[in-house]
Amino acid sequence: MSGTTTAAAALRRRAAGAGANRWVVLVVLCVSLLLVAVDATVLHVAVPAVTEDLRPGAIELLWIVDVYPLVCASLLILFGTLGDKVGRRRVLLLGYALFGVASGVAAFADNAQVLILARALLGVGGAMIMPATLSILRQVFPDRRERALAIGIWSAVAAVGAAVGPLLGGFLLEHFWWGSVFLVNIPLMLVSLPVGRLLLPESKGSGQGPWDVVGALMAAAGLFGVVLGVKRLGGGELDGVTAVPLVVGAVLLVLFVRRQRRRTHPLVDLRMFARPAFSTAVCCIVLAMLALVGLELIAAQYLQLVLGLSPLETGLRLLPLTVAAMASGLAGARMLRRFGPRRMVCFGFGLTAVAVLTLLGMGGEDNAPLLLFGFVLLGFGLETTLFGAYESMLSEAPPEQAGGAAAIGETSYQLGAGIGIALLGSVMNAAYTPGLSSVQGVPASASAAAGHSLGEAYEVAGRLGGSAGEALRRTARDCFVHGLHVTLLVSAGLLLLGAVMALRLPRVMQCEAVAVEVPAPRDVMESRVSA
Repeated sequence: MSGTTTAAAALRRRAAGAGANRWVVLVVLCVSLLLVAVDATVLHVAVPAVTEDLRPGAIELLWIVDVYPLVCASLLILFGTLGDKVGRRRVLLLGYALFGVASGVAAFADNAQVLILARALLGVGGAMIMPATLSILRQVFPDRRERALAIGIWSAVAAVGAAVGPLLGGFLLEHFWWGSVFLVNIPLMLVSLPVGRLLLPESKGSGQGPWDVVGALMAAAGLFGVVLGVKRLGGGELDGVTAVPLVVGAVLLVLFVRRQRRRTHPLVDLRMFARPAFSTAVCCIVLAMLALVGLELIAAQYLQLVLGLSPLETGLRLLPLTVAAMASGLAGARMLRRFGPRRMVCFGFGLTAVAVLTLLGMGGEDNAPLLLFGFVLLGFGLETTLFGAYESMLSEAPPEQAGGAAAIGETSYQLGAGIGIALLGSVMNAAYTPGLSSVQGVPASASAAAGHSLGEAYEVAGRLGGSAGEALRRTARDCFVHGLHVTLLVSAGLLLLGAVMALRLPRVMQCEAVAVEVPAPRDVMESRVSA
């Protein structure tokens, strides 16, 4: 009996300590976020090396990059609710372990199919890790002013991950093979496992209602179908293989929404979307991530394949973007208090659109000052948008629904990233391919192969040699630059749409007086982290 009492007392002291030291909890959450953020971008600079080694097809190459955010987005709600049932800390630690194992499989993949599978497993691990961050943050920082500062630090860490990803990937590619970009996850996981086990208290939800596995699988399958259809449409393929995934995916998503409305305890409380500020913030997150991830991927290919920079030089060129994003995240709380959510998010979208239009000056020759200026504006504008949208979304949701709001926010983030790569990549391919259909002296079969990607066009040109090869190489590079410009224009249009949409956000940051107390030990251990 005394042993049980001692153990319970130790558990209560641990819970109380976690409640009192909320800034220490924030550090642990940021480490978790860093683990996922690095993997979301580390592969970007390695795409040419992966293409050269594994020889994936055009669709396989898109899936190698896209399957991670798509799987993660599809399963966030599932694992968020699983954490409510069996314990969030337990799911988080399992996510760390799976992330490490999947990273090892990806690093030593010998074909495109194994790499796609490993990236999918990484997405599962990411979906287990991510839902805890915002819901715990919402609980341990009940005061909106403190929460705004915490979100600023949280978003700055996300920017650090985005910066470290390409830079670290470029460094590793300079010295090792492309698989080394995945091995960097293992040390982070080895640090996160013991730190999370020691510092994070276990917590569960109220346990009301069954766990709707069927609903979560419907949402995942629906998202897969819609994105697959968007990819094929972007490639100019309008046939049954394109229409079936689109229709099936859309139907599944509609059925999912109807199912959630009928259930007493839904996975996603759709009543939150009736709040204009909440639904607007979610849409702003999707649009901002759509522009960021798609443009980063295309920019990395432009820097390496058009300008001929090394992977490390590419990572350094992209560094100003994420440094500016870090600065915006750290300054976000002050900006939000001064300008309010509406002006802050509108300004962020507008500044990002200006940055995208500035980057239209990119051509076949290097223009380092233009790239530096454009990337700085892009990073600051996008992070300003994301900060204001995330803070508004969390603050608009009722405290008892903070866990659901966090899952929706993270799903929007990952879904925006996945659709961004698919949509902007498809726009890029649609604008790039037609120009290679009639290159003088190049056989039709060679032109068709060159139309898959710029890297493949260079390989075909090398095999052809002579004047025909040089003509194909020059034409492919010009077509890629043309496709880049078209993609930038589409992105600018989406960003301006986001600026108009953000007009529905509140004008001022309303802060309620909140009594910040150290939670009672039993409450910390048994109440919802997201409450």
